Amino acid sequence: MIINSGDKPMPRNQGNQANQENQGSDNVPRLRFPGFQVEWKKSKLKEITNKIQDGTHFSPTIIENGSCMYLTSKNIRNGYMDFRDVSFISQESHNEIYKRCEVKYGDILITKDGANVGNICINTLKNEFSLLSSVAFIRSDSSIASNEYIYHYICSPIGQTEIKSFVSGQAITRITLSKLSIFKISFPSLPEQQKIASFLTTVDEKLQALKKKKTLLEQYKKGVMQKIFSQEIRFKDDNGKEYPEWEEKKLGEMGETYNGLTGKTKEDFGIGKPYIQYKQIFDDSKIDISRFDYVNIGINEKQNKVLFGDVFFTVSSETPDEIGTASVLLDTLGELYLNSFCFGFRPNSLKEMSPNFSRYLFRNELFRNSIIKLAQGSTRYNMSKIQLMKLTLKLPQVNEQTKIANFLSAIDDKINHCQTQIEKTEMWKKGLLQRMFC
Repeated sequence: MIINSGDKPMPRNQGNQANQENQGSDNVPRLRFPGFQVEWKKSKLKEITNKIQDGTHFSPTIIENGSCMYLTSKNIRNGYMDFRDVSFISQESHNEIYKRCEVKYGDILITKDGANVGNICINTLKNEFSLLSSVAFIRSDSSIASNEYIYHYICSPIGQTEIKSFVSGQAITRITLSKLSIFKISFPSLPEQQKIASFLTTVDEKLQALKKKKTLLEQYKKGVMQKIFSQEIRFKDDNGKEYPEWEEKKLGEMGETYNGLTGKTKEDFGIGKPYIQYKQIFDDSKIDISRFDYVNIGINEKQNKVLFGDVFFTVSSETPDEIGTASVLLDTLGELYLNSFCFGFRPNSLKEMSPNFSRYLFRNELFRNSIIKLAQGSTRYNMSKIQLMKLTLKLPQVNEQTKIANFLSAIDDKINHCQTQIEKTEMWKKGLLQRMFC
């Protein structure tokens, strides 16, 4: 992100003389925009706002085709409003609620009850909506403070630390309106607030653009995988000729299964030989070799070792949709084992089933739908590996497998690059927030 030097905050010992004189003061931040010299003030939130209020304490009837949006704490995320699971109510119910809690465009929304207490964002909706009491809204006194500045302050490590100090309750955590009203906030002059808010909003916009780009790439990958594995899209060889038709085979005909670690107790883990953990399989289509845990393996102890190209399946999950999640080992390593809550599948030939292709084959939607049908249970779901081995799948010739794997891997590289940029920008922003407020 390119920002002109005049728009960047500077360390206070590099600024003007007044900043150098104040560098020992608690009321001057470590980073400050040039041209501002006056020390910051500190006030309670109620002293610089016109409104601190929550939504309705009486839950209206949810109507599937209601005309008015009704937001609760699940719709408030740190930095944005989430409309993926939004509810609706009647116009009549909304009118009654809106008489008491009239949320306006630009107000700060903050969750005050529930697991995500303290989540905060700016209201970006220009249309009216209703609010449940699990969410509060804050409106600054515009002659003293900027809503955007207050929002960024509460997002900062200083603000979040104070918010957490106000949280009470164990079974149900909450922040009361009275606690919010005495939340202490340090603030400079209004022009400096606006400068800070504008700068941090630019950073947020950069982050949102990166996240949107990543989401679009993920959606594109999902869509193109559906077309590839349904054979709506076919690749051609380097001479422009079509590859042979895909062959239908049972999974059990193409390899054998083996179990993970057996006979281990809690005392055996933490030192010894590396083993693949459940989360390594669940989180990615290829094993992240930086995340191994360790297990003590005795001399002459018989445990199954894993090899390059092996496929691993989870056999237990909390939901049917997560059962049988697969991942592939794409690195050649030394002695390595597998956790006991999964099992391995070793192809008869890596020339028949390319490992780089396997990582996409077993995570494509068509195959996943077949696996989900094997889930058994009510509160915890399990899957029989015997039944899994009976499933049929269509397999292209290995040269086409390579074409497909290279194509999808290139998309993954772009997604991973986006994620790296997101993480770096978030770390940079976190550092800014730690030094731009006091």
